[in-house]
Amino acid sequence: MAQANAAERPNVVFILADDLGYGELGCYGQSKIPTPNIDRLAAQGRRFTRHYTGAPVCAPARCVLMSGKHLGHAEIRGNLQAKKNFPQFNEGQHPITEGVVTLAEAFKEAGYATGAMGKWGLGPVGSTGDPNKQGFDLFFGYNCQAVAHSFYPRYIWRNDEQIEINPNPIPGHRKKPTGEVKLEDYQAEQYAPYLMIDEAEDFISKHKDDPFFLYLAFIEPHVAMHPPEEAVDRFPKDWDNEAYRGQCGYLPHPRPRAGYAAMINDLDRYVGRVMEALEDAGVADNTIVVFTSDNGTTHPGVKTTHFHIGGVDADFFNSTLDLKGWKGSVYEGGLRVPMIVRYPGKVDAGSTSDTPGYFADWFPTLADAVGLKKPDGLDGQSLWPAITTGKDGGERKPMVWVYPEYGGQVAVNFGHMKVLRRGLKRKNPDPWEVYDVVKDRGETKNLAAEHPELIERAAKLLKEQTDENPLFPLTPPTFERSAASE
Repeated sequence: MAQANAAERPNVVFILADDLGYGELGCYGQSKIPTPNIDRLAAQGRRFTRHYTGAPVCAPARCVLMSGKHLGHAEIRGNLQAKKNFPQFNEGQHPITEGVVTLAEAFKEAGYATGAMGKWGLGPVGSTGDPNKQGFDLFFGYNCQAVAHSFYPRYIWRNDEQIEINPNPIPGHRKKPTGEVKLEDYQAEQYAPYLMIDEAEDFISKHKDDPFFLYLAFIEPHVAMHPPEEAVDRFPKDWDNEAYRGQCGYLPHPRPRAGYAAMINDLDRYVGRVMEALEDAGVADNTIVVFTSDNGTTHPGVKTTHFHIGGVDADFFNSTLDLKGWKGSVYEGGLRVPMIVRYPGKVDAGSTSDTPGYFADWFPTLADAVGLKKPDGLDGQSLWPAITTGKDGGERKPMVWVYPEYGGQVAVNFGHMKVLRRGLKRKNPDPWEVYDVVKDRGETKNLAAEHPELIERAAKLLKEQTDENPLFPLTPPTFERSAASE
């Protein structure tokens, strides 16, 4: 696509939720939590039913998104604190290197103003992974995922400057085994997410006359769960008959179901404010808006409680609908995420697509959409034909996941069919599994015995598509036809 004149080039707003499950939006089947603004986004654009993250947890998903490289080639394949290998940093995750060409850098090179608000997770301030060194003119929010466990932190970052917002911060982790759990014990002066949406509105206003790329990596509904009381009070008191005491990590909460719903409802309100800011700036119809999530909802905690990590009650909200697995898993519940694109005049309103795609596709997709220069070696393929016409652009490349955490897992998606294997770092790995994720999206029937040729193909592809990575080591498993369940 030839690069258009600056005045004609569309803006791009990419909204990334954090740990939002496939079934936690009204337009994807959620019945308890109101999400009118995201539902309106779907009504005005195209909703995708088979979109996948690049990884089942935070940092590697963001690396795949920003680099266009799948997990077999991405530098970051797990969550790793920077201080483990760079003791000079006391926060932040292991940095991507200077050689990584990010989506933000491609936008900047094309003359776009670039801004990021929310959570980064790809390298501390001052490292090679610093967002200002990876293409963003402005970064405002949490550089470090661990700091983002608190919604009332002592400070957040504006580029390389720490901005103190809470003299009496609330840590993201605490337990209260006995006694009354009080909401006010976990509240402080300034709720960080509200400052980030303010900053996003300001960025849109300031850059309304220039093309811009705005990356909004909001932190909801990732735990800890401590939204303001006003947000919690939007939801029925009779939902909760049991306080969460922090037994599955993060902060206690007196009304965990209401608290979790409040976080998702707040996320929806941010989307409404973004759309209103685009309207006020007069650029809503010339802006591509993408909404998705970095992985599925949080997984179960200790066996003695129904609560998931951080107090989430995923069963109450039917957070994954009928999908199997959670965050941290290469089953559909960990990888399949909501995805909506709005772009009036180019994307049909109220449309739906079952075209499969994943985070590695966003670099080539947005490059095609606005005329960015594509670096060599991208693993994804453009979804722009599917986004604009509802039809795919030809044969789908296999989608690849090489994930060394949560026991070591790999997966390959061949259109309708998905091959996976788990427990690869355990003494006795789980057997191969094969599912038809169109006919059986709940992954209830393992077809491995019927499809040894698919397993053989997946094992060969994984070997070819996995670079050695000493930071995140995982050797792809082999397969012998005579041992389908080795």
